Amino acid sequence: MLSQEQIDVYHEQGYTSVPNVLSAQETADLQRVTDELVEKSRTVTDHTALYDLEPGHTPDNPKVRRLKGPIDHHEVYNHTLRHDGILDIVAQLIGPGIRTNGNKLNMKSAAYGSPVEWHQDWAFYPHSNDDLLAVGVCIDDMTEANGALLVIPGSHKGPIYDHHQDGRFCGAVTDPAFKPEHAVTVEVPAGGISIHHVRTLHGSAPNISGAPRRLLLFQYVAIDAWPMTGPGDWDGFNRTVLRGEQTNIPRLADVPIRIPLPGALHGGSIYENQSVLENKILARKAG
Repeated sequence: MLSQEQIDVYHEQGYTSVPNVLSAQETADLQRVTDELVEKSRTVTDHTALYDLEPGHTPDNPKVRRLKGPIDHHEVYNHTLRHDGILDIVAQLIGPGIRTNGNKLNMKSAAYGSPVEWHQDWAFYPHSNDDLLAVGVCIDDMTEANGALLVIPGSHKGPIYDHHQDGRFCGAVTDPAFKPEHAVTVEVPAGGISIHHVRTLHGSAPNISGAPRRLLLFQYVAIDAWPMTGPGDWDGFNRTVLRGEQTNIPRLADVPIRIPLPGALHGGSIYENQSVLENKILARKAG
């Protein structure tokens, strides 16, 4: 559980981290299953419903930058999404009623892991209120050298920046007013978690180390926060409830919103969305 000081820091700064949330065995299980799935990627030559591939992926040298929807592909990920230690912490930050609205496993393999440019998750999926956050489960030690999460403290209280280029959503900040100043690196040992608010500006640089950085990302939502585009299928929507009772009464808050339309030229993942980006700030860190 979080201390009151940690809760206050999250609400003030828009992020926090907690070590030792998973046991050594739970962390080892995530490492093993992830290794197995990367090994199976040798049989694919292009992006699939599961695999988002790094440039240069080959059967002899498999390079995976994301597992899409991993909870649908192995029970160990689904179990981690529902981990009581994680959900107890999330409940302290967004309330006892919790849904999930997405999951993925971003991987930065040694010496070539792709960057993720500066963005706000809120730009992808605005809701009726902003009691939303992302938990990053560290499968490996997450360090500055291997492409740790970067955040700008306090940015969750500021504007929602434009994530459009040439009139189309591109999954990254393009607003000329944005300056990535005062960014901090969130370093967390394997088995710990990072947490960031849905409006917090964040990204990650390439992996320039010899160690992998695999981050299992779970999106958690207050049960009365509804997507601005509507819940879609009612039964499917309610299957995303992890704790609490379903409700058809959204809670409305006075929060700034930009809708991610018109859609991205390249869909499938944030990496594909950002592939058209003209001003790639974090990619420069590879040098």
